Amino acid sequence: MNLSFKNRIALYYMLATAAIIAVVFLIIYYSVRAVAYETVDTDLTYEAYKHSAEIVIEQDSFRFINKDEWMELEHQKVQVYPVFVQLVNVSGQIMDKSPNLKTDSLVFHSEKGFGYGAQFDTYLENRPIRQMQIPIEKEGLRKGYILTAMSLEGPILVKNSLRKNLLVLYPMVLIGLFFVTRFLAGRSIKPVRNITKSAHRITRQSLNERIPLPENKDELYHLTSSINELVNRMQKAIEREEQFTADASHQMRTPLAVIKGTLEVLIRKSRTESEYREKINYSIREIDRMSDLVEQLLIMARLDGNHSHQTEEPVNLQLLIDEILLRYKGHIEEKALSVHIDAGYQNTVITDPYYIDLIFENLISNAIKYSRAGTVIEIALLDKEDTLSCRITNQGILIGPEDIDHLFQPFYRADALRHKEFKGSGLGLSIVKKACDFLDLEIQVTSREEPGTTFELSFPKDRLHNN
Repeated sequence: MNLSFKNRIALYYMLATAAIIAVVFLIIYYSVRAVAYETVDTDLTYEAYKHSAEIVIEQDSFRFINKDEWMELEHQKVQVYPVFVQLVNVSGQIMDKSPNLKTDSLVFHSEKGFGYGAQFDTYLENRPIRQMQIPIEKEGLRKGYILTAMSLEGPILVKNSLRKNLLVLYPMVLIGLFFVTRFLAGRSIKPVRNITKSAHRITRQSLNERIPLPENKDELYHLTSSINELVNRMQKAIEREEQFTADASHQMRTPLAVIKGTLEVLIRKSRTESEYREKINYSIREIDRMSDLVEQLLIMARLDGNHSHQTEEPVNLQLLIDEILLRYKGHIEEKALSVHIDAGYQNTVITDPYYIDLIFENLISNAIKYSRAGTVIEIALLDKEDTLSCRITNQGILIGPEDIDHLFQPFYRADALRHKEFKGSGLGLSIVKKACDFLDLEIQVTSREEPGTTFELSFPKDRLHNN
């Protein structure tokens, strides 16, 4: 059923209300019916016992003692709801009856259940009546029964009229309810339409625009607030994307310009073999630098994308650190660095081996790169109360407080102009931060004269592997 939201609200409300109204109408109908029958049954019982006192019993026969008065009253006034009375013996033979029965007679039931005041419906001259019968006894012996009856035309007329009115009223109420509910639903969802119109106005070129918050802090207020927060995140993501694209383009242009300039210089005139070799090696280094940059950009894109391919397995951090140090053995010996490792008792964690290797390689390679020659790099695995902590400390260039907050931003390099001897793209620590966020790890940076610059990784206790 292809209905608008407003019409669906009205329809669902109408259906729910229809069921409730149907139950209410049924209760009213059967309540009125029960009251009408109860009134007739009460009158029947009263008439039966009243006339049972007006019976004279003579041996095996009995009759009414005031039958002449009944006939006189019948001639004087018309009874709207007359009472019919009849006397029968135990065999069902009619002994006497009220004058208004004339040639008709009431139905006698010889079954046991009908002889003790039970009411039942029957017909008299094809007209519905309500009838009951009670026994007539003398000196403990049952002589017969007194049958009383009253017309049911009144209660049936009330019942039928009520049923007809309810059946006519029911669809009218539902139709009216549908349009009233539709009108109210339209007014209720008006703020939603306003939110939709405002949301349609927000595009990539107008991300600064926000949806006005409703006055009442209801569900629509929270919906609007959530949409505004979503737009805020989108705006920040697009700004980061634009900044990242601009920085990446700048970083890519630099090695390309260097290679192009070098090759243009080479073709201006003939060169010696050593000059060609020197310029070609220089270009190869720039190409390697550009390849590293592309590789890091791909890693950044992977970390920003879908991580459903993440794997988790036990990783021994001490063995991982040893492998990375072995990769950089030449650089360590070249700068005459000493590496001190303090491994705790628990150093195996459940994590993704690729990303944890990426994190440690970047941190350890940075520690080696920025350490002063002949200093010490300290790596400690500390088993704390709630976490397993890994600290990597180098005694090299200190990072100023104003730079620490920006350290994990892409392409940011602290004091890059004063330390041109350290080559890099400024993506390593950004990759580290994204990988830590992906693995739910916490990373902190401190930089002081003593002990130096420290990067600390914290692994939650639930990541520890129980050997």
